[in-house]
Parts: sequence; C-alpha cells; structure tokens
Amino acid sequence: MTAAFEPFVTRHGLWSADEQRLAVDLVARVKADGLTTVRLMWADQHGVLRGKTYLAREFENALRNGIGMSSTMLLKDTSHKTIVPVFGSAAPLGLVELAGAADVMLVADPTTFKVLPWAPHSGWIQCIPYFKSGRAVDFDSRHVLMNSLAALRKKGLDFVSGLEVEFHVFRREPESLMEADLSQPGLPGTPPTVTPLNRGFQYLTELRYDELDPLMEVLRDHLERLGLPLRSMEVEFGPSQVEMTLAPLSGHLTADAMILFRSCIKQVCARHGYHATFMCRPAIKNLFSSGWHLHQSLVDARSGANVMVSANPRKSLSAKGFHWLAGLLAHAAGATALTTPTVNGYKRFRPLSLAPDRINWGQDNRGVMLRVLGESGDPATRIENRVGEPAANPYLYLASQITSGLDGLERNLEPGASADTAYEGGAPLLPRSLREGLDALRADPVLGDALGQSFIAYFSAIKESEITRAGGVASGVDVSEWEQREYFEIF
Repeated sequence: MTAAFEPFVTRHGLWSADEQRLAVDLVARVKADGLTTVRLMWADQHGVLRGKTYLAREFENALRNGIGMSSTMLLKDTSHKTIVPVFGSAAPLGLVELAGAADVMLVADPTTFKVLPWAPHSGWIQCIPYFKSGRAVDFDSRHVLMNSLAALRKKGLDFVSGLEVEFHVFRREPESLMEADLSQPGLPGTPPTVTPLNRGFQYLTELRYDELDPLMEVLRDHLERLGLPLRSMEVEFGPSQVEMTLAPLSGHLTADAMILFRSCIKQVCARHGYHATFMCRPAIKNLFSSGWHLHQSLVDARSGANVMVSANPRKSLSAKGFHWLAGLLAHAAGATALTTPTVNGYKRFRPLSLAPDRINWGQDNRGVMLRVLGESGDPATRIENRVGEPAANPYLYLASQITSGLDGLERNLEPGASADTAYEGGAPLLPRSLREGLDALRADPVLGDALGQSFIAYFSAIKESEITRAGGVASGVDVSEWEQREYFEIF
C-alpha cells in the first residue's frame, strides 16, 4: 500500500507549531477578505524581490508544498545574468542541486503576510528558499542574518536597529520602448527618462517639502497601512532627494521592513507616474549621493535593556558599547562589500561631503563613519553607521554589523580616540571600489568564518560578474552610462 503523500513543509519540519496554526488562519483570512491573488516573494542575493503570484484558491497548496523556482535565480547578478553555466558537466559553484536549472523550493514564512494597500486584491508573503532535500540554502541572505542573530543570542543579547534611508523620486516622462531600449541578461535596457520634482539644495526647507507633499502623503499612507513604523519624512540636500526614517525594530525585523519599504516606495511611485530609485548616485547633473544610515544598539535578550548605555558621566557608551564600536571599526573594510555592494556606491565616499571617506568614529559627528549618539543614562544610546548605500541587501548589511560587533565584544577590543576632524588624521581610508571592498571581505577571517566561507565564495562570484561587466567604464568619480543602466531601475 502506497503511503499518503506528505506536504513538503510537514515532511521536512519547516514550520513551528505556531507557524502551522498561523498558516491555517491565513488561508481563512484570504478567503474572508475576498483576495484574488497572493504574491509569494523571496528577497534575492541583491535584496531584490522575486517570486510568483498565485490565485487565492491555490494559496493553501502553495503554503503547504512550497513553490518551485528555477535555481538560476540564486545565480543572477544585477543585470539578471546567470553567472555560471548550469547545463554543463560541472555542478554550478560545486552544488549539484543547481545543475540543469533544477528547482529550489520557496517556503512561505507565515509571520510575514500582508495585504498590499496599493493592490488591495493581493496578499503578499515572504518566502525562504530550500533545496528539494529540505536543506536550507545556506548562502541565502536571510539565512545568513538568522545565523548571525543566533550567535549573538547565545551571548544573551539581541540587536536593535533603525532605518534612516535617503532616495530619489522623479517624474517619469513618456517613453517609447523600441527594440534598442529593451533588456537582455548582461545588458540592461535604456534607463527610464525622468525629470526632478524640485530644484533642490534647500535642505529641510518647508517650501521644498510642500512641493512634494502630495506624493509624500500618498507614500505615508501606504507605508503606514503596511504596518511599517514610519517616523519622519524630509527633503534632503539635492534635487528630488528625500529621506525617511523608521522606528527601531529587533533582530531580522529591520531587514524585513527595509525590503517592504523599498518595494512599496517603488511600486506606489510607479503607479502614480513617478520613478523612485535607491541607486546611490544617479547619473543626473547636480544630484547628491544617497546613503543608508543604520542606527544600532544592543539589548539584553531577557530584560530588553539597552546595554550600550553608559553609567559614567564622562563616557558616551558602556564598556560593551565601546567593544562593539571597536569591532565595527576592525572589520569595516571587509564589511564594506556588504554595506556598499554596487560599483556606484563607492562614488559617495568623498571628503567634506556629509559621507564618510575613512574608517573612524566620533561623538555626534556627521563626517565620520561611526557616529555615537547618546550620553550617560540615555536609553536611546546608539551607534549610527553612515557607510551604507540604500541599494544594499538589508540582511547582509545587518549580518555584517552583528558579526563585526560581536568580535569586538568577544575580544574586548577598544576603538581608540574619537575623530574630531572627520576628514583628516591617520585613519585608514574606506575601500575605494567594489573590487577593493571585495578583496577586503575575502581577506577578513572573522567575517569569513562567521558568515561562512561558502557564502563568501558565492557572494564574491556574484560580484565578480558585476565588476567584470563594468570593466573600466565605471572607474573614477563620474557616474557612467553603464552604472545608470545597471542600477537606476533595478534599485
């Protein structure tokens, strides 16, 4: 007698009891709310959402059995090019599971379900990739972050972080997509034609904000209806540049929020005739580079108390806080490939630019890489890392910080003196290119051991493809046409 077929999720024990109960509730909710479709999405190696949309009546089956996805999705660079052959005799990256473009299975995380306010007929749920054997894809970026958090929690600590993200919004001009404008793997098509929404360079003026208020109100409404903890919105330094901040969240929730935040901004803007981009420095005259400042603190896993708070009136951080700060400094060069993973992002590292250009720290100084905010007894004490670009994969950004800071804690590292003159002194320069950043990552044994040498090799292979295609056209300080094609639309 043939045994009854067991669903993929149950067979491999991929959900907890609470997740199983939540999945039952979600099926009922989709039906009760009259949803017609559900988007099952996965954040890829670049933090770009990929997946499939299922009719509501198929949602329960997709939940319990997962959905198949070509494993080539794990091998795409930022031009959607598959970086290694998958139909040859050799296993791609040494993994037989990727041969022949075989399926990997996307399994939904029931805790992530949302109804999309801009497409209210659609549910949305985030997925995690597994090989058909039920083994987790260990180089998946969300998996990498979860491992980093688990290592921190063994110390009785949790990671709390808040988003401060700059990006650009433009009016999208009518365009005719001719054959020469279309994309192919390895060669993105013509980037969108856009015009700025304001003249810029009137930082924080109400006049400039009011010019953008109709759009900002639409974005605020959708972000809040998604349940994201939006705190503030402002006009930034350059034309068409804005900044939004989100309240701090614990663990992986900040990275999940960033994935949803970027997706919401881009999709809502597109539906209203705008183009939003998280590309660091678009190739448009007089624009200012955008950064992603990650505010971070450590809390006691049981009490929730901020362990970075100093009890000494003469010190801005506790001993643990200074050790964490020192770890971030010690591994800053290697971590840069994860916090600034595009060719374009390195053009932001300029002196006297409100962006860092070297590895240093300071007390409430906007020119340094690590800005310490807080004073004795302040429960909001935190470290602001100003190195990241808004196109970074949030799971890898957070994982790089946890791994670096944890090493500082374990070795009781000290950060040295603060930098009162951010762009002077003997502090080492940040990597000046993605190539330098990638070399520093591969040379850092702490990051390699903690994140996994298999992940470092995988990530390096993805980024080597990007660097090779860029060639010499993206070197120097000017933003090239190659960069505009490569990043302006995908991010």
